[in-house]
Amino acid sequence: MLLLDYGAGNLRSAEKALLRAGLNVRVTNQPAELEGAAGIVVPGQGHFRQVMEAFDASGFRELLLRTVRAGTPLLGICVGMQMLFSGSEEAPGVAGLGLIEGTVKRFENQPGLKVPQMGWNTLETVGDSPLLRGLDNSGYAYFVHSYYVPLSAQVTAGAITEYGVPFWSVISQGNIHATQFHPEKSGELGLALLSRFRRNVIETV
Repeated sequence: MLLLDYGAGNLRSAEKALLRAGLNVRVTNQPAELEGAAGIVVPGQGHFRQVMEAFDASGFRELLLRTVRAGTPLLGICVGMQMLFSGSEEAPGVAGLGLIEGTVKRFENQPGLKVPQMGWNTLETVGDSPLLRGLDNSGYAYFVHSYYVPLSAQVTAGAITEYGVPFWSVISQGNIHATQFHPEKSGELGLALLSRFRRNVIETV
């Protein structure tokens, strides 16, 4: 399985967490290696425009779209989740990967809620996400983000979190999976989720 190095992701901590979950992961900055990969992990941190420009400059876009549309499992993390959608209010006019329809929104300022959301929050499971099978809703995940995937996005399974507004915090749509929070910073919940990605997704392909 490949962890993509395109210049805008937290590779070291993501790699350590994936390895700890039993995933046979290797970091690559070579687009050609995507063909034949058992799975793809797309990390991401920073401004949506900066992240998408770095991703496109890396040459990954065309081959990633081709391999994912052919059925290769994908896991997006943090901004790596937001990249999967059509675009983001953070960078109007900048095209996301468009694997799932929807536009990422910015949290509105509300009394008592700081933007960005920074800290622990809960997950409410919706539908049958392979990442969440057998997990209850009592765990907490660690978030750092100002933008979110609204419930209007074309997603049918995952988890919803509330921060002034409900939003998708985990998504599973076919072979495409992602988390808005950081599994590598979310303790046992994050490790359990990554282990389920290995067991319920990668090992079933």
